[in-house]
Amino acid sequence: MSILDRVAELRAAGREVISLCAGEPSGGAPRAVRALAATPEASGLGYTSALGLRPVREAIAEHYRRWYGLDLPADRVAVTTGSSGAFLLVFLAAFDPGDVVVLARPGYPAYRNILTSLGCRVVEVACGADVGFQPTPELLDDVRREHGRVAGLVVASPANPTGTMIDRDRMAALAAWCATNDVRLVSDEIYHGITYPADPGAPDAHGVCALDVPGTESAVVVSSFSKYWGMTGWRLGWAVLPQDLLAGVDALAGNVALCPPAPAQYAAQGAFSDEGYAEAEERVAALAETRQVLLGRLPELGWGPVAPADGAFYLYAALGDRLGRYASSVEWSTDLLETEGVAVVPGVDFDGATGHNYVRLSFAAGADAVDEAVRRILRFQERLAH
Repeated sequence: MSILDRVAELRAAGREVISLCAGEPSGGAPRAVRALAATPEASGLGYTSALGLRPVREAIAEHYRRWYGLDLPADRVAVTTGSSGAFLLVFLAAFDPGDVVVLARPGYPAYRNILTSLGCRVVEVACGADVGFQPTPELLDDVRREHGRVAGLVVASPANPTGTMIDRDRMAALAAWCATNDVRLVSDEIYHGITYPADPGAPDAHGVCALDVPGTESAVVVSSFSKYWGMTGWRLGWAVLPQDLLAGVDALAGNVALCPPAPAQYAAQGAFSDEGYAEAEERVAALAETRQVLLGRLPELGWGPVAPADGAFYLYAALGDRLGRYASSVEWSTDLLETEGVAVVPGVDFDGATGHNYVRLSFAAGADAVDEAVRRILRFQERLAH
């Protein structure tokens, strides 16, 4: 966020800056969502149920039938103030102070920050290129041997910052490990649908839902309208809850936020229309083209190792010897922004151990912006080499 603030300052001063740092798809909400937002019904709503409008919960349940073939009761869906609100409520309901909760490193820093603020003991597991940047049962066994009982495991697929995905066999293995060891699995699936499969018609093309493998009766799935439908500022997400967390999340939601934003809930029903899905798919197709532009230019950049970016819209890569004279990617990224007007995110937010050599690029800015940004980065690196 500090980088985004600096981007705004430079632009206000008249600089032309290419931002490849925001986790925000371009285009905004689908037209069907905006049309509903403009109706009198949307503006006239007061408080809703703490867990959201019933038609929205039903539409989300139908979404799981459409994408995953899951018969999901709408009563298990809690609509939240973004996925951030879902994580806060779920972590509060599922874990107690002192509980050990395991995260992959690199990973989204808000998991760690929310859990730590609630008094949980966060254990980060180093998940490098050798394990596809995702946890394995063997790594989790090491955690149990060192820390004793584990209360929770948070996974993300596609993941931020790496874009890596957990396939069906691996999700089943993680779920089985959690079931065997009485560990609550929390699966972040907010980037589902923003995927680049070889066969778009394959059964798991949107991503593997954790609820669609055996042994996940106690699991929680968190998702959002922010990424696939581009509704970041609408602050609307959801959690699919097991029976034992429903009452707790309901009670907490009424105290934390009373209810999710009512106009956003009403308008979000348009996301589940045929037009809403079609518009989102068009944007994913554009992201796929931009991804190919970026991957095609990687050899010129000379970075590595590089996460595969199977989903989401990020590229996470080690700078290697391209780091040059800089102590870390923080200084490298700062100088790149100031001299070339290109904003990327240093990896330290995502990995406090090795992130000093990594950067994350968001290619949601589009193919032209990415192509020009790479040209500037190459010029920047060329100067470093001399």
